[in-house]
Amino acid sequence: MIALAWRNLWRQRHRSLIAVGAVAIVVWIAILLYAMAGALKNSFYQDLTEQVGHVQVHVADHEDARDFGAGLIRDADSVRTQVRRVAPAAELVATLRAPALVAGEDRSRGIAVTGQDWPDRLRDAFRDDHLAAGSFLVQGDTAHILLGRSLAEALELELGDPVFVYAPGSEGIGAAAYTLSGLLAFDDPNREIAAAYLTLAAAQELAAPDAIERLELHYPALRTTRSDAAAVRVAETLAAELGAGLDVRHWRSIDPAFTAIVNFIVPMMVVMSVIFFVLAGLLVLNTIYLSALERVREFGVLIALGARGSTVIRIVTLESVLLCVTGAALGVAAGLAMVAWLADGFTFPGMEAIYAEVGLSPVLYPSVEPWQVALAVGFAVATAILAAVGPARLAATIEPTEAMRYTV
Repeated sequence: MIALAWRNLWRQRHRSLIAVGAVAIVVWIAILLYAMAGALKNSFYQDLTEQVGHVQVHVADHEDARDFGAGLIRDADSVRTQVRRVAPAAELVATLRAPALVAGEDRSRGIAVTGQDWPDRLRDAFRDDHLAAGSFLVQGDTAHILLGRSLAEALELELGDPVFVYAPGSEGIGAAAYTLSGLLAFDDPNREIAAAYLTLAAAQELAAPDAIERLELHYPALRTTRSDAAAVRVAETLAAELGAGLDVRHWRSIDPAFTAIVNFIVPMMVVMSVIFFVLAGLLVLNTIYLSALERVREFGVLIALGARGSTVIRIVTLESVLLCVTGAALGVAAGLAMVAWLADGFTFPGMEAIYAEVGLSPVLYPSVEPWQVALAVGFAVATAILAAVGPARLAATIEPTEAMRYTV
């Protein structure tokens, strides 16, 4: 029956080739849509993990802390040593944020001053992305401060001016004067108006000696959500190693709203691909319907010779399935070849600023899951079956006597 169906398809070679090509193009588009969905997920993933890390360590119940000291990890060096033993490949970023009053000569503003000790890669990336003027902080520097450009304007400060920081209720010296060495620019104006950065050493001297608010673990080699299972395993191991006094969090629990956005991308692309399959289904329906009309006499003879209606339905349906599966195979091959070609990363020239505004990395890493390939093929088979329903029922109900008098 398969050989018969295959032979029937190529009676009208031109029409069948158009249908096969349409299905192949739609499957190819579907694979690319899924791959781009993966690229968007990976880009958001890289952007978020670059900012907050793949894993974070906090003191237990830090979100319910009613005062500054209750949210701190004490003896930060000891915790860092434990984390380093469990995760030797991670880049560690220790952060201390202290509520403070930042003032110039005449104006002041209440914000959270951030102290960090970036590894070289992250320091260079932060500097290249956000330093708008002046010079960046040097590790261990306790004399200089970086301010958001909007914050500096609001305080009427310029590079080289003194900046006074008051941190009442803290555990350090509580007040200090720094020199404004650099201005920072951010895409988010709310972040720019509240940005004040010190080195970790300066922040600890000001507010909490030997303490930090959180410890971030960054894995630059983890560039896709598919590779994120390694970070999950690290989080689980760290939680067991550090005990109940510390809270270990994977990035998904750090920002659940962002996680929901990431999880929405693939379903959106699936819906878009369904629309393309509906359009391809109309073309397949036309091909199968015309083929059935051209063979009315043939079907009449088959029924007259004793073929059952179900046999005719299987023949027509099989033709449609063979048509779509052939197109799907070509589309999958072309789609996977393109995904493999682009897998090491690609950029759209001139789009870097737009990517930055929506939180995307300029380098996209497309990826496609096996279930997505199976879904595309499944859509193609479903399209074939649905497109064959009408023509198959028509062929199965032909009366032999009427078929003999039928002319196209």
